[in-house]
Amino acid sequence: MEIMTSACCRKIVSVSLSKRFLGVSVAVVKRGISDDNAQSKNYDIIIAGGGMVGTAMACSLGRNRKFSNHKILLLEESPEKTWDLKPEYSNRVSALGAHSKMFLDSIGAWSHIEKARLKEVKKMQVWDAFSEAVITFNDENLQDDIAYVVENDVVMSAINKQLKETNGPVETIYKAKIKSFKLPSKSEYAKSGSVKVQLEDGTDFSCNLLIGADGANSRVRNAMGVNYLSWSYGQMGVVATLKLSEPTNNIVAWQRFLPTGPIALLPLNDELSSLVWSTSTEDAKLLLDLDSESFVDYINEALWKQYPIEKPVEAITKNLSSLLYNIFGPTAAAGARQLPPSVKCIVEGSKAAFPLGFGHSTKYIGPGVALIGDSAHRVHPLAGMGVNLGFGDVNCLQKKLSEAVHSGSEIGNPEYLLEYETERQRHNFPRMVFIDALHKLYGTSFMPVVLLRSVGLQLTDALKPLKKVIMKRAGA
Repeated sequence: MEIMTSACCRKIVSVSLSKRFLGVSVAVVKRGISDDNAQSKNYDIIIAGGGMVGTAMACSLGRNRKFSNHKILLLEESPEKTWDLKPEYSNRVSALGAHSKMFLDSIGAWSHIEKARLKEVKKMQVWDAFSEAVITFNDENLQDDIAYVVENDVVMSAINKQLKETNGPVETIYKAKIKSFKLPSKSEYAKSGSVKVQLEDGTDFSCNLLIGADGANSRVRNAMGVNYLSWSYGQMGVVATLKLSEPTNNIVAWQRFLPTGPIALLPLNDELSSLVWSTSTEDAKLLLDLDSESFVDYINEALWKQYPIEKPVEAITKNLSSLLYNIFGPTAAAGARQLPPSVKCIVEGSKAAFPLGFGHSTKYIGPGVALIGDSAHRVHPLAGMGVNLGFGDVNCLQKKLSEAVHSGSEIGNPEYLLEYETERQRHNFPRMVFIDALHKLYGTSFMPVVLLRSVGLQLTDALKPLKKVIMKRAGA
């Protein structure tokens, strides 16, 4: 009896201990799950905005091995898209320079673009409607590409595809509508090293570095409270996909400065070109209301119409042309240019317009925050630099962050962020000022100004070393 009782006791004790250990085990697992959930809301880097620049930032960090042990979150407000390549061309395109190509190639996206579609630009011709002054940019034998015209959708598709193929630390949340940011002061960040982000659904996140890539109306920039120098040009960019009158070796980007703003044709293939026509808001609305046939008539008139040339402008530019001919040869003479193609029709449904303006943030960084792309700067499209400047920001910032990690510093180390800000502001701002000045210079038909810009255009066109410098800086 005693033996049976002892055995029973041992069994009861064993069951009791098993329950206790099981209870402890379950508690540990539950605590682990709870901790994981808490940790999943804490990230090293959060990127607010998933456009071309923001997604490129995520892809660039995700492919960098130095960030393999870091947690990176991309918040995209829009729903997830499939980005299937459609037969018809999109009406929003970018002229990507050599540096943008190198960057996209470095993150593996360029190969996807090449497999989709792009058009090489071998030559660019710019001319004034009020004189015979013209300037061309090209390699002498038309061997080198000076730019690549790519649809924005194709660029987005390529970067997204590469991001998904990258086995990196990047997580993406779509339909992520941000409610608020809580940005720390310098002293607060020194203590906590944390930035807070809250979505409209109540989800809270924290991170060591918040990267604002949320466009020209950036909420991240507004939350920083920095000064933002901006103005509207009172213009809109009218875009459309155009079919040329006849197939041609379409390798030239054309731009003509009109009284109301520049009109540009960017090659898409041998039969199609993309229109970017910057004009007054009033004229843009009129153009949008025109039927297709009338719209095409206006385009051809804008490209071909002969405007009256003031006699002093005509006389001086002709004499200068003769002088340049004697010094540099026939290629330096004004009027030595190709004629642009004529337009046959517009691809139905491709006509649209968007407002144009200038914007530049006086600071690109704050405690635990950095701005890239349109969040930091906005330019007139006449030089095609917009997204190129943005990709330059991404490339520079990821290098500085990589250096910080390599040195054992925190992601949001202000010294490395300051290096990013200094390098990009020194690069971006002079180009932005130049583009704005160019816009203002060509925005008038006042005779002395027309004469000044015409002479300047002729001299620049004749001085090939200067043109090479301009081409190199334009592609950066």
